[in-house]
Amino acid sequence: MTITVRPTPYSLAFAELAAERFPAIDRALGGSGTDARDRDAFLLVPEVSRLVRELRPDEGLGEGVRALAALVRAAYLFHRGGEQVVSVDDQALHRLIGEEPEARPRSGSPREPAYVQLPPFRVWGNAMQGAPAEPLDGWFVTGKEAGLFLVAVFGMHPGRDGFTVVEASGARPEALRRPDGTALFAPTLAGGATAGLASLAGAEELLELAWRVEAWR
Repeated sequence: MTITVRPTPYSLAFAELAAERFPAIDRALGGSGTDARDRDAFLLVPEVSRLVRELRPDEGLGEGVRALAALVRAAYLFHRGGEQVVSVDDQALHRLIGEEPEARPRSGSPREPAYVQLPPFRVWGNAMQGAPAEPLDGWFVTGKEAGLFLVAVFGMHPGRDGFTVVEASGARPEALRRPDGTALFAPTLAGGATAGLASLAGAEELLELAWRVEAWR
């Protein structure tokens, strides 16, 4: 694990906000005895729901408000856990995506909440069905032995104001295989193999990659 100086979704969207708003959430959680790891209970805290409403753009988000709420919770847990960034370099990523599915245990004890940051523009996926593929910057991870809880961030780059957020959670996938027989994480973009890219074919591959990183770190 190394500390990276590359911007993260937290540093871009929450670093200044955290000092102003998170202490009130701390007090509210302490006063009510609410565990921030309990997603539903956390989002019902008035200070949290108020912050989510304030962050929502004027035009609204529709179904996207759920992703925004998940991002707020992930950012809060990341802050409370010490703002640990796990930087996966190119060499480590190459090893992780090249493992056989059964090469690591099916479970493990996730550590403190962290943000896992991948090498830029190396892993691609369709954040939403029918949408163009976007690069995966990384994911916020929390959880217990029974499952990981991820808030993944796609499409974060200097030319874009914002990013796409996707939730995924669960135990490590069992006997994961692609229906077409290609290897897990094999590139699906044209020219991807030549460029050394990897692709995620659905949420289960994202979870599998996250479990591999947990075992590695």
